[in-house]
Amino acid sequence: MRTKHSRRELEVRRQIAGRMLLQRYSVSEVASAVGASEPSVRRWRIAVRKGGLKALRAKPQRGKRPQLDAAQHQELVELLLAGPRAAGFANDLWTCPRVAHVIERQFGVRYHPSHVWKLLRNLGWSCQKPEQRARERDEEAIRGWRKRDWPRIKKEHQTKS
Repeated sequence: MRTKHSRRELEVRRQIAGRMLLQRYSVSEVASAVGASEPSVRRWRIAVRKGGLKALRAKPQRGKRPQLDAAQHQELVELLLAGPRAAGFANDLWTCPRVAHVIERQFGVRYHPSHVWKLLRNLGWSCQKPEQRARERDEEAIRGWRKRDWPRIKKEHQTKS
């Protein structure tokens, strides 16, 4: 299972382990010192034997480069915090298609709505379902019922048990 460290931190950990292996520390000593599993340290030992400490460097990140940079991510967060109405939508509900539309309009970058969800998660946003309430809901009547009727109903139920 992958640890939650940055690529740089993981590389530093491998380099420390590699130096210890070159100094003839045992696999178990290295594993406990750097907080890695013994199978990982054995893999690193093989890599060091074949290619030296260079073999433990972080590999270049594969995949397509992000279409939005950090500044654009920050600008997107500000747009989202301003709310859907400020972006021209009829209600206060962000959906992935709406966010995709805002990204395309603001930055000229087209995202599929299902990918927008991944982007939002990486920005620290979570899925929230709006609370649905009836238009006819009468808060005052509900408070009165809770105060007047609910204690009586609760009391009757307790005496029957």
